[in-house]
Amino acid sequence: MDMVVSASAVEEEKGRTSVQTAETLLRLFPMVLCVTALVIMLKDSQTSDFGSISSLDLGAFKYLVYANGICAGYSLLSAFYTAVPRSSTMSRAWTVFFFDQILTYMILAAGTVSAEMLYLAYKGDEAITWSEACGSFSGFCRKATTSVIITFAAVACYAGLSFISSYRLFSRYDPPVSHLSDKGVESAVSQG
Repeated sequence: MDMVVSASAVEEEKGRTSVQTAETLLRLFPMVLCVTALVIMLKDSQTSDFGSISSLDLGAFKYLVYANGICAGYSLLSAFYTAVPRSSTMSRAWTVFFFDQILTYMILAAGTVSAEMLYLAYKGDEAITWSEACGSFSGFCRKATTSVIITFAAVACYAGLSFISSYRLFSRYDPPVSHLSDKGVESAVSQG
């Protein structure tokens, strides 16, 4: 009997280790995406007959660079946090859940604002006499588009991490218990 218990304990530990390894890798993957998007955006500048433009000249793209940098740093720290085996407590589960949510919304906002800026660069806005700029700065727009697409891939990773951390947190709580019996529900329905 002891051999069966210890064998199942070993299998459970192997399963926990493989889940921990998978989550650590899932936390490192958005770091690679964020650093890639950040580097592309930082190097994005172009000079043409109409002047010069740099990604750091535009507030939306500055925000994208900062958000990608912060998210890359968080991904690295959270990967170390999940890689080190330790007992899981409610406060740790809440901390990971909280930061996963914050970073997910931050990178989503950065990607969305940058996508809007790119839309205006490609299409312009005649109502406010803002002409499209990508005809004159096509190289700049291509690199910015690449950076925004990579950022949205990182958003998808962070959304997945948010689901994992929310499952880990909220699976610790018991489901709500109904205090009404079946007859109580029937009588409440028939009286109403």
